[in-house]
Amino acid sequence: MIADNYDSLLLDLDGVVYRGKAAVPGAVEAINRAQEMGKQVAYITNNASRTPEGIAKQLVELGIPAEPGQIVGAARAGVKLLASKIPAGSKVLVVGGEGLRVEVENLGFSVVGSVDDAPAAVIQGFSPDVGWKELAEAAFAIQAGAVWVATNQDWTLPLEKGIAPGNGTLVGAVHTAAGILPEFAGKPFAPIFEEAMSLDLGRALVIGDRLDTDIKGASNFGLDSACVLTGIATRKELLGAKSDERPTFILDDLSELFVDYVKPTKTKRGLCLREAEVELLGDKVLVTSSNPGSTDALRAATQLIWTSGRPIYGLEVEPGLIGA
Repeated sequence: MIADNYDSLLLDLDGVVYRGKAAVPGAVEAINRAQEMGKQVAYITNNASRTPEGIAKQLVELGIPAEPGQIVGAARAGVKLLASKIPAGSKVLVVGGEGLRVEVENLGFSVVGSVDDAPAAVIQGFSPDVGWKELAEAAFAIQAGAVWVATNQDWTLPLEKGIAPGNGTLVGAVHTAAGILPEFAGKPFAPIFEEAMSLDLGRALVIGDRLDTDIKGASNFGLDSACVLTGIATRKELLGAKSDERPTFILDDLSELFVDYVKPTKTKRGLCLREAEVELLGDKVLVTSSNPGSTDALRAATQLIWTSGRPIYGLEVEPGLIGA
């Protein structure tokens, strides 16, 4: 099984373990099974709105034993990045939630809320309570010369009702006004992964639901990765994934960590994975056997496209593979 090959699991939270307040189906059982097997479990999240204590409390309420020390957040990584750029004790304008404010205070900075307080820096993270006033004050401070760090650039956030705008959307609003981009601390960038690996995780498998953050970050840091189809990533995105955004494993959900991962085998014109046969005929990617909507067909098709040397926009992919 996949889990046997790793010492630890480094899990994203939103879209992997839970959506809003609800657990992703099967996630609680899978994580508990991994911990019972002796696997070290840690969580790596770009969502800076809550404290590690608050996140651990939610995991416990869902039925997953967890401690704050298992939570590696972009808030802490962002504040540590900020500490390398401004003097100790400086004023910092915080745009975000409690988790970010607590981390700023813990490192000895003074939290302020207006450009009138002459902040040395702006740090921005997601919070559902962030509004126009906070974004405007951030833009004013940046224009006045404040250093700008953002926890992450996730454009979207998976919740119970569907996909909502994420921190990247809010950063984009400030960027439009201020005319510059921040330095990012969260996935896929190195600061948050450096923080995670300080936990001494051994051989870790990164598990996420986003190609541009979770999977790309793992690739950048030389770690294996698994993409679960319970959050943001779509079949279409996987088929057209860039070389540094291709996961080691594609999983329906976390329960598949405990089964053997079968790799496709070559056929005359394509690849075969159990009952699924996928062929590249001219410019067409076709499923010639099995249901094109199956995960086996997706796994075979991604490998076929990724190794073809052909850009996805130059291929005609069978609609059923995309989920159309």
